[in-house]
Amino acid sequence: MHTYTLRPDRFDRAGQDQLVDVRDLQAALPGIRRLRTWAHEALALQPGENAVDIGSGTGSEVMAFAEAVGPDGSAVGVEPDPHLLAAAERRATQAGSTAKFHSGDAYGLPFGADSFDAALCERVFQHLTAPARAANEIARVLRPGGRVVVVDSDWGTAIVHPGNRQVVREVIDTLVSATTNPLAGRRIPGLLTKAGLVIDDIGSQALVQERSVGAGSLVNRISAMAVARGVISEAQRDQLIADLQAGADSGDIHLSVTMFAILAHKPR
Repeated sequence: MHTYTLRPDRFDRAGQDQLVDVRDLQAALPGIRRLRTWAHEALALQPGENAVDIGSGTGSEVMAFAEAVGPDGSAVGVEPDPHLLAAAERRATQAGSTAKFHSGDAYGLPFGADSFDAALCERVFQHLTAPARAANEIARVLRPGGRVVVVDSDWGTAIVHPGNRQVVREVIDTLVSATTNPLAGRRIPGLLTKAGLVIDDIGSQALVQERSVGAGSLVNRISAMAVARGVISEAQRDQLIADLQAGADSGDIHLSVTMFAILAHKPR
């Protein structure tokens, strides 16, 4: 249930390949697959349309867009990470896809106003310090009548079970504090509305961690941060990890976060 802030400057080639693998593993999560299906159905791309994926990662959704819009349309991805961008371009070439990719970020999309019939922005807003700027950029590049789906987590909805309620609360609060824009999921509709877009629908999906892994890497890391912050003790952390492992062994375990997908359009 963890989404990673990628820092390509910190990795060698093997590490860069691992980051690509991480993105692929995340995309394979059932919850993300379901929300992506929902997003594509909501956007309902037609042949000849122009579509953009903001934060396109390894390019899978841009290639799906390219197939939907056909030779008379265009599908482009915008990605700030040069290694993910290179992986996307390589995969598109290997697949014979017409998908194109550009370096850029959500704050300054490298396109003119009214350029796209449809846009997708998945798991980007939680990393933004100025999400309103990104919402305004989406509104700027959409054509009148154009639609967008923005997908993101709301870390305030995280569930960690079993465990002492107070300890769990402190760990979740630490997770929220460690995320740049932790409540992105619930705030996106308001941001898009303020940018001049009209909300049409909201979907949601819980991302549920594999039950057999116990605490998993995220809770292990965040609970260690909670100890460092002084909000729980080392003994309380050890007990939480033990409780979660016992829950995994008995089948009484649940770790999840809810993601939201917001469909909006630009008025004509």
